[in-house]
Parts: sequence; structure tokens; C-alpha cells
Amino acid sequence: MDDRLYWHWLCSMENLNPVKKTRLLRLYPSPEQLYNIEEKQLYALDFLTDREKKLFSDSRNEEKEFRKTYEQMERQGIRLITLSDQEYPNRLLHIYGPPCGLYVKGRLPAPREKSAALVGARGCSSYGRDMARRTGKELAAAGIQIISGMAAGIDGAAQWGALETGSSFAVLGCGVDRCYPVSNFPLYEKLEAEGGLLSEFPPGSKPLPWHFPQRNRLISGLSDLVVVIEARKRSGSLITAAYALDQGKDVFALPGPVTAPLSEGCNQLIKNGAGLLSSPEDILEILTPRWKKPLKKRKEIENGLVFNEKKVYSCLDYHARSLEELVEKTGLTVKETAQALVRLEIQGLARRAGLSRYTATTD
Repeated sequence: MDDRLYWHWLCSMENLNPVKKTRLLRLYPSPEQLYNIEEKQLYALDFLTDREKKLFSDSRNEEKEFRKTYEQMERQGIRLITLSDQEYPNRLLHIYGPPCGLYVKGRLPAPREKSAALVGARGCSSYGRDMARRTGKELAAAGIQIISGMAAGIDGAAQWGALETGSSFAVLGCGVDRCYPVSNFPLYEKLEAEGGLLSEFPPGSKPLPWHFPQRNRLISGLSDLVVVIEARKRSGSLITAAYALDQGKDVFALPGPVTAPLSEGCNQLIKNGAGLLSSPEDILEILTPRWKKPLKKRKEIENGLVFNEKKVYSCLDYHARSLEELVEKTGLTVKETAQALVRLEIQGLARRAGLSRYTATTD
């Protein structure tokens, strides 16, 4: 077998989670080495369960089947990008449990361009749908790549909006040879032609329920920040937001009526410190700051501030700074720094850009 076929074999073992696959690759750096380990070596691996060891062993007897699926995949124009490839997204190398490979139709997100994940409820309101499409369209027009899951509702609306003015990429919870939901087939075709379809699950994989929480870590992992537009109290979008926070990414959420179930998740995120999305400009200020106060103007502002506010304002710029960073830079206490930030926000000189993260304003 050639090297890529061994990678396909490893990626096709869905009974092993990505974290365990990564551990195996630390011990056996190439899938070919892994494929050829002796039974005695396999059963000595204490981090695999007995069931996983048996399934691993049995998978090596299915060479004919995974060779067939690999050849079929190539005929369909599906590429496999592995951890050993230069093309593999650098952003994913830094997440917990990076996938061993990505199956791709179309192209991958450009590594040097900014990306934002737009996710939300499948059964969304017209308000949420309109806001998702508008946000996707305006961010894409500014050169930001939109990452989402091609789900019905918010995901699809955001990606349709993005494709009007720029590019978008979908991370699927099934094989890239399947369109799920079927109602999004026109979007599926357009994403393949003008963006990309990605999945860590091999072609032919069904959209199983457990696939979606797992793929959500890739949506946040490929993005610079995550925007949640409508989410119920228990929602897959909140899983994406949790992954983003674990990965050190900013999270924004669209506020809604406190009586609306579709806004419960978003309102809770904001209550817990997520940035409030009032317009696409909120995201553009973070990802593409296009205007900066001249030095003279900043000095004039600083001269009009009291001591603590002045110290904090002088440390703010157009990249999000955490409260901890500001405490360290200013030498103030947490309480003093937080109070100064509140006063700067009231004066319109600072804004919250995520969970306890702040930037200078652009107006």
C-alpha cells in the first residue's frame, strides 16, 4: 500500500477518537508503522481499551474495503490532507485532538486570511436568519472567511450571505460526499465550487448524532473567533463556543428577548462575558481594524483621563487584551483595572471584545 492509503486506513477507524490516534502517532510516527505493529505491541498499549485493540486489529483485515473506498474517493475528486502534509491547516495543529486527516472537496481556508465562525440554531427566527446573512455577507466583503457547518437555519443563512461577497467553508458531520441536510444541496454545490467542504469523517460516513459535537471543535479551531446567532439553552452552538474558549478564541453572541427560548443560549453567553454582537462592525473592529486614532489624538484623550483610566487606556490597542494582561501591564489591582475599564466603556473609549477581553474603540 502507498503512504496515503495507510493514512486513509487510520482516518477511517472511527472507533478510535482523535486524541488516541494522536497518541498512537507519537509512538509510531507513520501510519504504515502503526499498521504493521505486532499484536503483542498492540495489546501492551495501556491507553487503549480491549475493545479498541480488537477493532484496531480487525481493521487490518479489511484492506480490500478501505482500498476500494480510497479509489472511489479519488474518482470523486475528494482529497485527503493529512498531518504530514504542508497543506494541513496550521490552526488545527494547536487544538486538542487534531484530526489525522481532512477529506476535502473544493479548497481549504487560506491560512493567512482571517476567519470567523458563524453558528446558530437550525430552527431560527426570521430576525436571526436575516442577521446571520447580513453578518456573513459584510464580513466576507471585508475579506474574512466564514466557517460554519452547513446546517439548516443560521449556518446556511450565514454561508449564503458570505458567498454573495466572498468565500465560505463548511465542516461537515458526515462524509464530504454526502449533503446533509439534503435541502441544502444548492449551498453544498456552491460551497464546493467557490469555497470548500471539509470533514474528518471518511467518505460514505453517515451524519450520526455524535459526529456533530466532535466536528464543532474544527469549526472553532479553523476560526479566529466564533459568533453565535440564536441558540437555545442547550445547543450545539454552545458546544462550539465552549471549544472556542478552550482554544483561547473570542466569542460573540447576538442578544435577544429574555422571554425567547431561541435567545437563551446567546443571552447566557453575554452574561458570562461574551462580546455583544450589535452589527457586523463589532467583528470587523476585532479582525480588520481599518482605522486607528492618530498618536496626537490618543495623547489628547489620555491627558483628559484620571490616573487609573489613563494607565489602562495607554495599554489598549486594536487587538483584544485580557483583563489579566492589563493588570500585568498597568501594575494595578484586578478591581482597579476592572473599574477603570467600566469608566472607559461608558466614555466610549474601550469596548468588550469577548470573555474579559477589551480593545480600544475606533470612533
